[in-house]
Amino acid sequence: MKRHHALVIVTVAIAGVAGLIAYQAVDNPEPVQAVEAVHAAAVMEAALPDLAGSSQALSQWQGKVLVLNFWAPWCPPCREEIPGFMRLQEKYGGRGLQFVGVALDEPDKVSAYVDETGIDYPILLGGAEAVQLNQAAGNRLGGLPYTLVLDRQGRPVATYTGAVAEQELEALVTPLL
Repeated sequence: MKRHHALVIVTVAIAGVAGLIAYQAVDNPEPVQAVEAVHAAAVMEAALPDLAGSSQALSQWQGKVLVLNFWAPWCPPCREEIPGFMRLQEKYGGRGLQFVGVALDEPDKVSAYVDETGIDYPILLGGAEAVQLNQAAGNRLGGLPYTLVLDRQGRPVATYTGAVAEQELEALVTPLL
């Protein structure tokens, strides 16, 4: 069990470094319109625990425009984009937009950050399963933050490696609503 825990920590650390490199290299990531690397069915079949420890299936948000964001509390670009996500969730949630965060860190650290910032959309916790889900979502670099946008039919529309600007994401998702 300790070896498994160490593997998750090493994987998350590598993801963080790759994310920071991607963040520094890309000021404003472009959405990828042809997201062949995304295994949307595998993403929608996944289930991860929430902050209370209850398993949450991503399929419960089928029929909504889903913005799936992989992040960690220690990741500066992740922290940068979350307030914009919260504003967009508030503004468009009633029209079918759903943000879901997948946190790659220890549950107590994630809970503390969520409490501190007041994140108002679902947060799921991940270990090795979340790393596999991140890969199924098309994250070849393994960097954080990584965001996948799915339309109402569960088809991948765009991916972002690095922080995504609120206005850019809003321009992408509003026609899908």
